[in-house]
Amino acid sequence: MDEVKDEEKEFAYNKLIIPPNTKFEERNIVVEKDIVVGAGCNIGYGLMGRKVIVGEKTTVGGDVVGDEIRLDSWNTVKGNVICKGDAYIGEFTTIEGRLTVFGDLEIGRNVKLKSGFEAKGLITIQDPLPVLIFLFLYLLELLRLGRLEDAEKLFEVVDKIESPLVIPENSNVNLEVIQSNSDFEAIGSRILGNIRVKNLKAEGCEIFGSIRAKKISVDGCRVHGSIEGTDIYLINGSEVYGAVKGERIFMEDNCSVESSIIGKSGVWIKRQIELPDRSITQILEDAERKAREVVGKIAKVEVVEGESERKSVGESGESWESDETKFEKAKVKRKRSKAKRAKRKRGGTGSRRKKRKRRKSKVRRSRKVKDKKKKKEKKGSGEKKEEKTKTKGKTKK
Repeated sequence: MDEVKDEEKEFAYNKLIIPPNTKFEERNIVVEKDIVVGAGCNIGYGLMGRKVIVGEKTTVGGDVVGDEIRLDSWNTVKGNVICKGDAYIGEFTTIEGRLTVFGDLEIGRNVKLKSGFEAKGLITIQDPLPVLIFLFLYLLELLRLGRLEDAEKLFEVVDKIESPLVIPENSNVNLEVIQSNSDFEAIGSRILGNIRVKNLKAEGCEIFGSIRAKKISVDGCRVHGSIEGTDIYLINGSEVYGAVKGERIFMEDNCSVESSIIGKSGVWIKRQIELPDRSITQILEDAERKAREVVGKIAKVEVVEGESERKSVGESGESWESDETKFEKAKVKRKRSKAKRAKRKRGGTGSRRKKRKRRKSKVRRSRKVKDKKKKKEKKGSGEKKEEKTKTKGKTKK
């Protein structure tokens, strides 16, 4: 059971998770518990939570406020950073506002603080280790010393990060759009922005924006916008103030949709609908994958049988070719004939054109040389005739 729980936790950090009682305000995202932001994200809000952990090369468009703050390297914060406890700032980080730390400050090199800083605890200038590497090294040292109880306590501390706000890497979260290549889960929150994710699951939320995903399950939510997807589930009195478009739409009779409902493969309205663990599209994809594997195995068997038949025919001394090879050879011949026709129309390839030009230039030169020789011969014959006429005139006299 513990192994299953660990796998679920690891998988959860690959999703965009919004915990209960999360509020998307005009400038900030307010969370009661922890915040974990992956690398390469663009956050258009400020972040307010208990523990705030931000990955490298991430941009935060507002203030960062928390009891403990850890900013990785190459981050940009466009507001103030206020930490009630200890803070860890990685190298090459830029804070456009003021840095205020009420505990200890561990700061890296080449950090830009445009409005200054204030720290009431110990200040150490060094590059902080990433969280995972620090935990790994600390755990190795505990195991080397044989302190297994302390190692178990470390895991208890790590497990205390319960239901945090998780934004996976390369995500974009701002007032206009919430975009990610991973799944989306939200419970009992107020969300602003159009949601563009892989799969969506929302429960007891109020969403001010449209939703676009593959599999969408809306459980007791209010959606102020349209919904587009492949498999759409509306249950527990969900309200949609817009259109619903998809391949397959399943909704309970106590749900309401203000605009049109378009289901290409069908619309099912029932008293009670159970959410499947796997969507119809996933089932179809699995079936297609299995069919491809079977076809590949059959093709391999046919190839092996064909090779054995060819060997037997070659030993008997007769030439044998399968229909596929004949068809491929005919294709190659057609392509070659087409290429030859195209070359004839164009007047040959570039190299042939050059050769023809060279030949023509040689012919022209030879003609010029011949013309010059003929002219010289004509001049010589004319001079001889003049001499003969002169000699004839002298003899007559």
